[in-house]
Amino acid sequence: MEHLIDIRHVNKIYKMGDNVVEALKDICFTVDPGEYVAVLGPSGSGKSTLMNIIGCMDTMTSGEYYLAGIPIQRMQDSQLTMVRNVLIGFIFQRYHLISTYTVLQNVMMPLLVRGASYKDAERTAAAKLSMLGMGERLNHKPSELSGGQQQRVAIARALVCEPKLLLADEPTGALDSATGKEVMKLFAEVNGMGHTVVSITHDLNIASYAKRVVRIVDGELTDSGETGADVKL
Repeated sequence: MEHLIDIRHVNKIYKMGDNVVEALKDICFTVDPGEYVAVLGPSGSGKSTLMNIIGCMDTMTSGEYYLAGIPIQRMQDSQLTMVRNVLIGFIFQRYHLISTYTVLQNVMMPLLVRGASYKDAERTAAAKLSMLGMGERLNHKPSELSGGQQQRVAIARALVCEPKLLLADEPTGALDSATGKEVMKLFAEVNGMGHTVVSITHDLNIASYAKRVVRIVDGELTDSGETGADVKL
């Protein structure tokens, strides 16, 4: 089986004046299709830098990265934009929903950007929202929803184009603990449907929902085969 994510000896160096910061040091990391992996690390560990590279939002200083077999290190900016749009669904801590759009319009947007007809986009978005329990909120604005409901809409938007990878950045950071648990159970359900999920987090509790946990500290990644059930809260 071909790895969905295959990162080989990746380094990321930032130069700030005379200072050189090694944000990532010789990172080797693979994720197979259908996996649910948490990248766990404290603030300043390099996890955000790693997320940006996985999400094709930043470039590596050296090394190789293959996403679904595509050599990301050889891609130009315009090609990386296409890779992000086609292969990756992003879920952010603050949802990033458009406040003036309805729930349905927010989820339709990625499909319309990719050239789908309005009717097809509307039908597909409504079906995805219904699957995630938001079928009765199609015409609501984000401000009319709870935090958990907004995150469900964000997940629907991320999934609507059927990406290969669902990449979540601190997905419950803006939620209370009870709502956070609800959203993390939803991630487990989405993974159970066959979607590959990579969650970036500093939270042991969030990492515990994943099937595999890798830890990053001071720019170095440790993958000991730890499962979410092994994470000590």
